[in-house]
Amino acid sequence: MQEKLSEAEREIEELSTQLVDMLEVALYFAGVKKEHLRDAIEIYLNGIDEVFDNDEGEMGVDEIIQVIEHIQKTKPHLLRS
Repeated sequence: MQEKLSEAEREIEELSTQLVDMLEVALYFAGVKKEHLRDAIEIYLNGIDEVFDNDEGEMGVDEIIQVIEHIQKTKPHLLRS
């Protein structure tokens, strides 16, 4: 039982890392400079609350796009020209 739990924890950790990588890629293609990607992740997480006023609803594709558009409008210094 403990072995299965440890394996599940490793898989969750790997998926979490992949999700962060995918978000960095999305932010890069949204115009964020490579050197600002890590900062943009933190800004993205804060942007969720800013855009949705701490609403605990689900985040689908449309909501993710809204947050990225918010970053583009409010943090232009992060973007490639």
